[in-house]
Amino acid sequence: MDVKERIAKLVKDLNKYSEEYYINDNPSISDVEYDSLLRELEMLETKYPEFVLPNSPTKRVGDNIKETKLAKVIYEKPMLSLANAFNEQEVREFDNRIVKEGFTPSYICELKIDGIASNAQYKKGLFMKGATRGNGYIGEDITANMKTIKSLPQTLKQNLDIEVRGEVYMSKDVFNRLNYERQVAGEEPFKNPRNAAGGSLRQLDSSITVQRQLDIFNYTVVDGYKYGMKSQSEALLFLQELGFSINPNYQYCHNIDEVIAYLNQWKEERKKLNYETDGVVIKVNDFAMQEEIGYTVKSPKWAIAYKFPAEEVETKLLDIIFTIGRTGNITPNAVLEPVMIAGSLVQRATLNNEDFVIERDIRIGDYVVVRKAGEIIPEVVKVNCNRRMPNLLPFKMIDKCPICHQELVREEDEAVHYCRNEKCEGRIIASLIYFASRTTMNIEGLGEKLIEDLYNRGYIKKITDIYRLEEHYDDLIKIEGLGEKSVTALLTAIADSKNNSLDKVITALGIRFVGGKVAKVLATNFASLTELMTADYHQLVTIKDIGPAIANSIVQYFSSNSDLIHELQSLGINPTVSKKQIENLIFAGMSIVLTGKLESLTRDEASKIIEDLGGIPTSSVSKKTAFVIAGSDAGSKKEKAVSLGIKIISEEEFLETIKR
Repeated sequence: MDVKERIAKLVKDLNKYSEEYYINDNPSISDVEYDSLLRELEMLETKYPEFVLPNSPTKRVGDNIKETKLAKVIYEKPMLSLANAFNEQEVREFDNRIVKEGFTPSYICELKIDGIASNAQYKKGLFMKGATRGNGYIGEDITANMKTIKSLPQTLKQNLDIEVRGEVYMSKDVFNRLNYERQVAGEEPFKNPRNAAGGSLRQLDSSITVQRQLDIFNYTVVDGYKYGMKSQSEALLFLQELGFSINPNYQYCHNIDEVIAYLNQWKEERKKLNYETDGVVIKVNDFAMQEEIGYTVKSPKWAIAYKFPAEEVETKLLDIIFTIGRTGNITPNAVLEPVMIAGSLVQRATLNNEDFVIERDIRIGDYVVVRKAGEIIPEVVKVNCNRRMPNLLPFKMIDKCPICHQELVREEDEAVHYCRNEKCEGRIIASLIYFASRTTMNIEGLGEKLIEDLYNRGYIKKITDIYRLEEHYDDLIKIEGLGEKSVTALLTAIADSKNNSLDKVITALGIRFVGGKVAKVLATNFASLTELMTADYHQLVTIKDIGPAIANSIVQYFSSNSDLIHELQSLGINPTVSKKQIENLIFAGMSIVLTGKLESLTRDEASKIIEDLGGIPTSSVSKKTAFVIAGSDAGSKKEKAVSLGIKIISEEEFLETIKR
């Protein structure tokens, strides 16, 4: 499908989904899927403006209202939608755009309620008319139904003509009760609180709406300057004075760093609320500054809606391809219709191994649920069988290496297929990429594509060749895309990597079963690569967390690669750990879990301290956990530690321990 066809398809599909969402309150895809498709369309339209269609959803706010018995309401001041941001970088870019225009903004952050945007008009303090947003310019008259909302005042505390905008929502408690009642009655349950709220507001019989117990949070006054307000913070206080319900969890932020802190705070805390919220609305606080910054056709430039990272999203599986790792492991990977997860666009996800795919009956063409495992690696969780098309073929594992085409081997006690050809170019390139990656030697600038290019040109055939690239300087600067500046920076990064710690170097070697955690254990028991290389099986297996399989793998690796290690050492990669350093590693080999909010340290700072003292920060509590550090609002992890009898210490106790 070419670009023009893709744009046409996206416009057609998004218009259909938009009608389902805004008009029928019965969407067939999730908000995350919709946002991802819309983001893709925006990117394509920016790159190929000649293919932009007049009916593109990027050119309008909501959707045309449905022809029903509900009357139309025309807005003098449109109810514009907001541009979206999906990660911290995009939020900072929003701030940078404003600052570059010469402004010094402060911000108001408000939780983005997952409900139905509404407009309420008052005459002399009396509620007169309520309406939906509709397409932003024309909404639907839902006055009778908005009168059933107890948290919306019918009479204001001041005798004013005023227009107020808010978000009508259904609380989680009410939603759960209604669905229970519907199931008992044999009726189809509501999909989610937003759909339930939308359907309730559009009822032609308000006696049904009143039973739905809707609520509202109001968030702005139209033309607030007419009432003496100069900022959004003043508008929120004014709304409260008039008797309106506002969301209490808003915050004034002096700068973008405080905004980011607010976003991070509510990523988890929002789950404790009795209503759905899918993000944060960030607004320049000063009204005069808002007007100077201005608007686009569709949205204000002075506000943005940050979407919380999705934990799980649904998208289409387009294909399954196979990749090879440094140990010869063959992994099936899902090629996905692009979808936004945890702030980044995901197009690939791991399917782990043959058993994983077969047990979940994952097929090309399915709609699958995807999440980021450990917030890093996208992984397919399950299939939505309700959306499966007929005649999709069951998965079949390949039997030959996708690179060297040798027969694959699967051991009886393992779920993974392996290519055992040590000369397989796929394995060699994977090991080079792993060696230079951020989590190992962290050689900035030596990414996957450059490594493949340098391998194919003959400059790098094994990891020690990386440290001889300076010998090819004159040739490297002639490669397209490099040049003197890039090559000099690359060679500097390579030289700097010689200073990596012993555990990083052990990890980078790519020994089977030896990842970062095991490497830390080894680095607390052996002072150098030479010591580790000469250790025998019996010496290794007595170390905590080093089992028979790991011990065997280490011995086999060094017996086959002693020349490589000596070569690395001759090139200056020979980290050592003194006995005093080892003695100071008070958390050596310990698995430690952090939970709750820490007061004097960030989560990253605490994890770094644990690692520097030989410990291993882990995300889940198990019998192997040495102890749990519990901050305020510690939840299920603390409860699990109690049930397993695992030691729990406070932040103060942790700080006292590391001072010794």
